[in-house]
Amino acid sequence: MGSGKKEAVRRTRQNKTGDGLNNVRVKGENFYRDAKKVKTLNMYKEGKAQRNADGKITKAASFQSRDIPDARIEPNRKWFTNTRVVSQDTLKAFRDAMAEKASDPYQVLLKSNKLPMSLIRDGQDTNGIKQHKAKMTVETFPFSDVFGPKAQRKRVRLGVSSLTDLADDTERSMDTYQDRLEQARLLTGSSGQEEEENSISLAIEPVFDKGQSKRIWNELYKVIDSSDVVIHVLDARDPIGTRCRSVEKYLKEEAPHKHLIFVLNKCDLVPTSVAAGWVRSLSKEYPTLAFHASINNSFGKGSLIQLLRQFSTLHAERKQISVGLIGGPNTGKSSIINTLLKKKVCNVAPIPGETKVWQYVSLMKRIYLIDCPGVVPPSSTDTPTDLVLRGVVRVEKVEHPEQYISAVLDRVKRHHMEKTYDLRGWTCATELLELLARKSGRLLRGGEPDLDGVAKMVLNDFMRGKIPWFTPAPSADEIMKGVNDTGSRDSHSIEMPRKRNQTEDAHAVSFSGDEENEGNDIDDDDDDDLKGSEGNQKAEFDENTALPGGCIQSGMTDDASIQVVASRSWTTRRQAHASPALRKDAEYSNKRQKRT
Repeated sequence: MGSGKKEAVRRTRQNKTGDGLNNVRVKGENFYRDAKKVKTLNMYKEGKAQRNADGKITKAASFQSRDIPDARIEPNRKWFTNTRVVSQDTLKAFRDAMAEKASDPYQVLLKSNKLPMSLIRDGQDTNGIKQHKAKMTVETFPFSDVFGPKAQRKRVRLGVSSLTDLADDTERSMDTYQDRLEQARLLTGSSGQEEEENSISLAIEPVFDKGQSKRIWNELYKVIDSSDVVIHVLDARDPIGTRCRSVEKYLKEEAPHKHLIFVLNKCDLVPTSVAAGWVRSLSKEYPTLAFHASINNSFGKGSLIQLLRQFSTLHAERKQISVGLIGGPNTGKSSIINTLLKKKVCNVAPIPGETKVWQYVSLMKRIYLIDCPGVVPPSSTDTPTDLVLRGVVRVEKVEHPEQYISAVLDRVKRHHMEKTYDLRGWTCATELLELLARKSGRLLRGGEPDLDGVAKMVLNDFMRGKIPWFTPAPSADEIMKGVNDTGSRDSHSIEMPRKRNQTEDAHAVSFSGDEENEGNDIDDDDDDDLKGSEGNQKAEFDENTALPGGCIQSGMTDDASIQVVASRSWTTRRQAHASPALRKDAEYSNKRQKRT
């Protein structure tokens, strides 16, 4: 008798009613897995595909079928129409608005990818591309369209009118080519045949090729390509000489989406009025800041960081922005990075060529800095004297450095040289070097003065700021007329202003100074305190970051106002870098003024 019948008899005998066989487990029943567990295990088993002896899939696994389901695209005319359209009136208004704001350096165009920029820009004619296309069109014109019964033109498009003119033009081009080869042979000592492959250097000495190698330019373009904001570092004493216009042209034509700003470094080496004038002049083209690089006593650091934060805010959709610092050799690019980070992260030296390769530095979470080696843009107007006095080459590698001292005397007034070296009575550069050599004890055998060594010392003092000099800023009239600084004025005048021109741009900068300290020293006129008077803005600086002696701040404000603060005379600032003889002379002059 089955177990079920026995269990039923037992329950009847014990007077137990109801169906009590629900919990009775019989033979063959699964005692350990419920239905849910079994279903899960079956799903695992079905996850493998079935294969034959050759390894080919005969039955696909569950959820792994290779059969592509049938799909159908909705028929709609929008698939064949333009995604964005613009009317001619709207396009004209947009073109006029762009032309109005194109010359404003403080206006930034955002999200240009969604704007019809290609419809308002002219054809690409940069770097001779337009001329090259025209030439290729003429040369590759089909012969049948020029000659024969199917000719479309009445005459051939040539640059000459007759066969004789064509022969003369060919002869002239050949003579020019031969002259170029002869010049290359004389300058380089080679046959000149390698002109086709390599560029010929026109430098008199190999040292003047520094900063122009292909490796340096590759580093520069790597920095430009990796940067969202490009900082062009200029020397406040000679901003035009240290300005690289080829890079500005490249950014304007090839990368207009990148932002370019000017930083006038070493503003502590020039009078406040000169720095203010250069800021006014350069701010017409690009945002310009005055800066003094120093880890402990800097100026312009807060303004530069605030400006970089504004650029970071403009590009809020990016995780971070990169800021590249470019400029000539020994202009202070690495020093600016050290100043912003308040520690030494880049190697610095008062000699050109210290930075060899680019360097990536983190300023903050969303702003990165890129250091770049100094480059020297090639120019046919730059002489070896200009390159030496600009600090492009190392003085110890220059042959016959005494030949450049006369150019130093042309740029520096006589009384500044007399105060710096405490020497008087010299009439020419050679006499000055002889007196300085005998005074400092730099003599050769036989008591001959070491002119080379003393000349190198004078050149180093000239470039490192011990000898005061600067390039005068353009006047207010020249700024308003837009006169080209490089061609309309003498860039080598260094006369310190004996009296301020009270009418010089009174609308932008107002002067209020001490009349009691005016004496025989011409630099005492620079004691005037300058305050920005344009608009309602006030110049507020922290005492720890403001540079003694007056500095300028110009940021991305609406009215591009120039804020100027001065606290000490420029002469007093120069005493910190002057020689002991100059400091002694200055102290004696101050005591004499107090007694009078």
